[in-house]
Amino acid sequence: MRKLSKQNILLLLCFFLSFGGAYAQGLPDFTALVEENAPAVVNISTISHGKKNFHQFHGPQNIPPLPENNPFSDLFRRYFEDRPGQIPPEESESLGSGFIISTDGYVLTNHHVVDGADEVIVRLNNRKSYEAKVIGSDEGSDIALLKIDAEDLPAVKIGSSKDLKIGAWVLAIGSPFGFDATVTAGIVSAKGRSLPSENYVPYIQTDVAINPGNSGGPLFDLQGKVVGINSQIFSRSGGFMGLSFAVPIELAMHVVEQLREDGHVTRGYLGVLIQDVDRNLAESFGMSRPRGALVARVIKDSPAEKGGLQVGDIILAFNQQQLHDSSQLPPLVGATAVGEEAALEVLRNGEEISLRVRIDKLPAEDDQPQPEKPKAPEATESNKLGLVFSELATEERERLDLSADEGVRIKEVREGPAAAAGVKPGDIVLMVDGEKITGLPQLEKIIRDIPKGKTVALLLLKPQGPVFIALRTPEK
Repeated sequence: MRKLSKQNILLLLCFFLSFGGAYAQGLPDFTALVEENAPAVVNISTISHGKKNFHQFHGPQNIPPLPENNPFSDLFRRYFEDRPGQIPPEESESLGSGFIISTDGYVLTNHHVVDGADEVIVRLNNRKSYEAKVIGSDEGSDIALLKIDAEDLPAVKIGSSKDLKIGAWVLAIGSPFGFDATVTAGIVSAKGRSLPSENYVPYIQTDVAINPGNSGGPLFDLQGKVVGINSQIFSRSGGFMGLSFAVPIELAMHVVEQLREDGHVTRGYLGVLIQDVDRNLAESFGMSRPRGALVARVIKDSPAEKGGLQVGDIILAFNQQQLHDSSQLPPLVGATAVGEEAALEVLRNGEEISLRVRIDKLPAEDDQPQPEKPKAPEATESNKLGLVFSELATEERERLDLSADEGVRIKEVREGPAAAAGVKPGDIVLMVDGEKITGLPQLEKIIRDIPKGKTVALLLLKPQGPVFIALRTPEK
């Protein structure tokens, strides 16, 4: 083995030292950012004269037992064991975070921080406390706007989440578990995340440590500008597990503008029920890859119906914004001004067409008919899909808001491709391979004529609503 000379060893040592120093110098220094912005971050406490539920993503699940001598035992009992889901009906308190967006006392936080509160107290970084007035609160975006009676306050600078790149450093300041002005940092993990039961927020996902009490606090970029509001975590323990979600600041400020002017938020409304396009559905619609939002239902008298959208259309773009999956559409529609005409690119019968739809105001409640189980009418024999069908009674079509000749019920699901795809007895077939189903003879003919080994799309009306599924007919 060749031995290294002292000179070579010295050169290698200098190289590694210089490389390590450059690497260390490449890491961000947050000290100046924190010193400048911490005074604008506030602690928010609320008092409720009754039961108050924890927010669904901040609620504890299966909190592990802690040893009696653990220094955090009292802390966890205070926040979890003594509050299992609901606080006793006496006067109760909760904690959260917020930040000042104007020098005259407007404060931004989460809706779930102040929801149901009888009193809201804002405590500044200098320990001064003020009783806050809730100007407005919006559950759909989880944003609340508060006002305190103070002047010449330190305020944050508003940035843009659109400029954030995956992997960029971000920093959070808040009050986890009541510990004021706690600073945590991490990177942007993803953008445009859609969460369960959240239709109108394209969340910023980060790995910044966020815990109960951080809710409503700001998420900063390296320029010291707010790019998001820390809102939710996914956790099995009630604490941080590397999945944190923030509301983009552009959406939040749009909500703030409406709350200041009107006290409530108005969202755009298209009037469709949509679903994702998976690989099998993409094949059945002749697409080279899955993308877009598949229209499973068009609401009667909605902007979508008036604009010419049809069941089976795949919305590929909304106002020049390409849709990679269906979850991108609701935030885009919701943020569109009422009365504005939106441009849609749609795939219909294998061809791309352009439609223009005038967006309406989202109704307060959307009454949607719920399918009910039938009284077992006459049935057909099983077919190549392993399905047994039965006709729908006239009164049942009326109850389900179907036209006079629309739909055929699935009475039985036998072994075959349909069973494997999740088809259930009681589902109603509304469309097969792009054809609207108007009766048993037509449906049986369509199934007989499907070539062997072909993937076709079925539109089913299930108890939870209409949904497309892809079925591949047997090769033999």
